[in-house]
Amino acid sequence: MALRLSKIALVAAVGLLMLSMAVNNISDYGGNFRYVSHVLAMDTVFADSQLTWRAIASPFWQRLVYGFMIAVELLTALLCLGGAGGLLAALAQPGSVFNQRKAIAIGGLTLSCLFWFVGFIVVGGEWFTMWQSPEWNVQPAAFQFFSCGGLVLIYLSVSDDPVLK
Repeated sequence: MALRLSKIALVAAVGLLMLSMAVNNISDYGGNFRYVSHVLAMDTVFADSQLTWRAIASPFWQRLVYGFMIAVELLTALLCLGGAGGLLAALAQPGSVFNQRKAIAIGGLTLSCLFWFVGFIVVGGEWFTMWQSPEWNVQPAAFQFFSCGGLVLIYLSVSDDPVLK
């Protein structure tokens, strides 16, 4: 029972993290949009970079990307929190039932990992060369969030005993 409760708590924690990020991005839209704008515009990368042809300077496209990011954060939060709720409802059920209820939480945790890895490490970090920016590089933080979600995903994926002990 303790292992199941810890899995539920950790999935819910990732959901709360993603929900708080989405709320922060909505509540402080301008401050957090500034980050997205600079990364996409590539205006703080090395002056002699040959990759700035990739820059997106259009405020319309920058806002669209930012809106997409907020939507993914909200969807991830809903999947993780909903998944944790489903797991909580199956807490005393046999392992087969509890394992089946993991699907929504696994979806949320996977989306979290994809958000941080693809969005911030691959696209932001490499495509828009965020790593070159002394002010707007959040790759270390993105890796931390990716790692947290990934570890919870691995832990949750471990099959529960067929019979509750």
